[in-house]
Parts: sequence; C-alpha cells; structure tokens
Amino acid sequence: MLELNLSYDIIGLLFLAAFVAGFVDAIAGGGGMITIPALLLAGIPPLQALATNKLQSSFGSFSATLHFYKKGYINLKSCLPFALLVFIASGIGTISIQFVDTSFLRKFLPLLICAFGIYFLFSPKITEEDRATNIHKGFLMLALGGIGFYDGFFGPGTGSFLMIALIVLGGFGLTQALGNAKLYNFSTNLASLLIFTLGGNILWGIGLLMALGQFLGANLGSRLAIKYGIKIIKPLIVCISFIMVAKLIYNEFL
Repeated sequence: MLELNLSYDIIGLLFLAAFVAGFVDAIAGGGGMITIPALLLAGIPPLQALATNKLQSSFGSFSATLHFYKKGYINLKSCLPFALLVFIASGIGTISIQFVDTSFLRKFLPLLICAFGIYFLFSPKITEEDRATNIHKGFLMLALGGIGFYDGFFGPGTGSFLMIALIVLGGFGLTQALGNAKLYNFSTNLASLLIFTLGGNILWGIGLLMALGQFLGANLGSRLAIKYGIKIIKPLIVCISFIMVAKLIYNEFL
C-alpha cells in the first residue's frame, strides 16, 4: 500500500498537521485547508487524499461534537432532523462530484469566504446570546441542505458556512452555533466517509493515525472555544477565513 512507503518523518508531520487542523477546525473551521495539502505533499493521489481526509476529519468533528454536547451546547432532539438532512445531502453531493467539474466553484469560493470573514468582523449580530428570528424554519433547512450537499461535493469552508446559516437564519449565539455546526459537520463527513469506503479509496493506516491527531486537537480546540467564547472564536474565524481566501486565490490563479 502507498502509505507503507512513507517515511516516519512524513507520517509524524501528517499526525501533527491533523492535530493542528483539528484544533483550528473545532474553533473556526477550515481544517481541511491544512490536512488536504499535507496529504497531497506526502505524495498521496488526490482521490485517496480526499477520501483519507474524510476519515480523519470525521474523528475531529466527532470529538468536538462530543465535547460541545457534554457542555450542553447541543440539543440532540432538536438537531437530529437537521443532522439527517445534511447527511443525505452530503451523500448526494459525494456521488455527484464524480460526474461534475468543480472548477467553477474554485473561482467563486474565495468571494463567498471573503464575504463571510467580513460579516464576522463587522456584524453586531454576532454575540454569545441567542436571539429571536422571524425567518421561517424552512429557510434554515434549505440552507443546511445546500451546505450539506456542498460539503460532499467540494467541501472547503463548510464549517464556516454552517455557522453563518445558524447565526443568521437560526438566531443562535456564536458558541451555540459552533457546537451545532460541529454536529452537522460530523454528519456530512460521515456520509462522505461511507461512500468513499465503498469505493475503496481510503488509506486506513495513515487515516487512522491522523484521526487520532484530529481527535486530540479538536478536543483541545473545543475546550478553549467554550472557555473563552467569542474572545477566541471570532478573531480566529476572521483570520482563518482570510487565510483560506488567500490560499484559494493562490491555488487557482497564481
């Protein structure tokens, strides 16, 4: 197997990349911007890199979800219908990606993430408090379903898009939105993981080692997010958003 040809140094760096990605993703999203390039730089082919990334990122999102749930930021009864919705949508997206060219998304995505970062930087609506909203629940379901499809289809920035939908359409406070976003992101990751598993594209040894790094990093990140709340979440989200934009523009146009 390809992963057996990797040196111990490369394997160690992949574990470290997964740990850092899990930490960052638990607070601000964007962990895939760290792990996918790391897997590709290790010489792993793109399809296997994407599949293996879904394996390890599933453990990170599960770790963060578990911690947010234990601290009372996730109401499973109210969240499960949405989690099922994004699971199905992500599965459809994962299947669709095999037949559709994503180049148009690569060009358009930096604008979306840049707008997201600017919104988080300046919007007075982003607080720790939940607020009432007059937006119909159906719009939130539609948005979450679309984001779930996007995560299976393409992926970068999914955690950020989930949070913005929950804040703007759901009226959630920042930490509450982050906790719910982790649950939904775990659901989308799991759907993609199952489909990639059926396709036989996952490098299990490397993926499980990185999964351990993700789990540990996400646990630490979620603890800090809950402890410091908006003081750490908002600045990190803004920074990660603009870093993601710079990286996407560099990859696509330079």
